[in-house]
Amino acid sequence: MASHAPSTYVQPASTNPFVRTVQIISTVAGWASASMILGAVILTCQMIFVRFVLNGSTVWQTEIVVYLVIAATLVGLPFVQCQRGHVNVDLIPMALRARARFSLACLTLCGSIIITAVMLFFGYEYWHFALSRGWTSDTVTAVPLWIPYLSLPIGFGLLLLQLFADLVALLTKSETPFGLEA
Repeated sequence: MASHAPSTYVQPASTNPFVRTVQIISTVAGWASASMILGAVILTCQMIFVRFVLNGSTVWQTEIVVYLVIAATLVGLPFVQCQRGHVNVDLIPMALRARARFSLACLTLCGSIIITAVMLFFGYEYWHFALSRGWTSDTVTAVPLWIPYLSLPIGFGLLLLQLFADLVALLTKSETPFGLEA
């Protein structure tokens, strides 16, 4: 049996204005995420140079690198969803007929939307607590924690938006369930 999915998925440009706009937003989030990863790599290299070449101490670099990598992961979620980059086991969808595959795709997206909405709610609540109570990290740099925690509502909010766009694309038949042909 031939493989149904290409090795790399390229999200087709949608004709639906809402879906297309969300795809653009998700792409911008992907670039922001990549920039954060690049910043973390550069900062790690600087930290290694300071420690082992200059024999100096690094006070703030490790903390900032951790915040950048976590933020990159969260902000990059919608881009990965848009590109179908998440791990996907399509054994069950491939075994189903077109109508059942469509129903399973709708059920999966609705479940993902519910879970992501819950994560968005609690992520916003956590960020808001940090902001309103003036939480700072317990380090020398004392980073105001609302800054790194902001990636929670932004990341989950953008992922929720992308999931809604995926559902719209599925319901309007501009995308096939699980990217599989009938």
